[in-house]
Amino acid sequence: MEFLLKLEDLLRKRKEELPEKSYTAELFRDGVDRILKKIGEEAGEVIIAAKNPNEKELIHEIADLIFHLEVLMVEKGISLTTIAKELEKRHS
Repeated sequence: MEFLLKLEDLLRKRKEELPEKSYTAELFRDGVDRILKKIGEEAGEVIIAAKNPNEKELIHEIADLIFHLEVLMVEKGISLTTIAKELEKRHS
């Protein structure tokens, strides 16, 4: 979980600095529609991977989905802490 917070910080930095040769910065430059498209693609890949017996592939695809969800969260100004609090409210 600690790494996800570090990743969130890195994503914020990428959004602020928009380095030239950064996939993440490219997503931010292209905007929310591109980010949403990637989330849709990754969600589909998770579904396909979950239907197969290869756990390593499923882990890889879930990681991709989480990454792109974090990009969206940073784009929209939503923190992991906010999401964690929402989940805690629902399951306490």
